Amino acid sequence: MYVLYTEIPWEFLPQKLGVGSGMTCWRRLHLALLAELHAAGMLDWSRAVIDSSHVRALERRPETVPGQARSTT
Repeated sequence: MYVLYTEIPWEFLPQKLGVGSGMTCWRRLHLALLAELHAAGMLDWSRAVIDSSHVRALERRPETVPGQARSTT
């Protein structure tokens, strides 16, 4: 309610409120709301979309150029 009332970004949620970091608080609230909606049968998971910008991309090393020594670092 504090974030909604003050219209501050979640990351600026004051630590003195004792709810952890703003992002931790947001994640907990989000999970609680999802659980409550799921329990009430109000979520249709068949229509869920995954945003690929939140999926960790694996690092690909570039191919070495012929004649070029491999990096030792």
